[in-house]
Amino acid sequence: MSKILILNGAQPYPFAPGGLNATLAERARARLLAQGHEVRLTTVAEGYDVEQEVANHQWADAIILQFPVNWMGVPWSFKKYMDEVYTAGMDGRLCAGDGRTADAPKANYGMGGTLGGTRYMISATFNAPAEAFDTPDEPFFKGASVDDLLRPVHLNAKFFDMAPLPSFAAFDVMKNPEIDADLIRFDAHLDSLFAEAEDVAT
Repeated sequence: MSKILILNGAQPYPFAPGGLNATLAERARARLLAQGHEVRLTTVAEGYDVEQEVANHQWADAIILQFPVNWMGVPWSFKKYMDEVYTAGMDGRLCAGDGRTADAPKANYGMGGTLGGTRYMISATFNAPAEAFDTPDEPFFKGASVDDLLRPVHLNAKFFDMAPLPSFAAFDVMKNPEIDADLIRFDAHLDSLFAEAEDVAT
């Protein structure tokens, strides 16, 4: 049986109350529980206990990072969560410092993680259309992928020695939403990664 932590990092605004991210987080929780996994869900904007969140990261075999992309990154409240929880875990629970040693102070920065064996999955929602990514002719991202844009999130996870699972993205969710289709794709994505409870643990 696998242990999965879901982090809903949405920050509610009047124009974007976070309903889709809440739906995706809850849908993942219910689906994974039905498949036999143990699941914990933290909704960051509702508050959290830093020490419990560090413990949740240690407990988990896999972590799902669910958030809307705000100004090319995570919402401010999710960044605050990362600043507080990740910094608290630098005492050896999430990483042993930054990986460098007194004998080699210039080498191996970022390689001190202590969560080896833990996997993570990014699930992000975008106002941008899918066509804005992976398309060299599009002038803004110039062929960059979702994972290219979210490289800082991937590097945060690498800092703790976590390994990536394929990312999920829902696009154009404000101007041209296709929520029913997104939910079908999300279910299929989860099933491809977590359909058997033993998959993540092994």
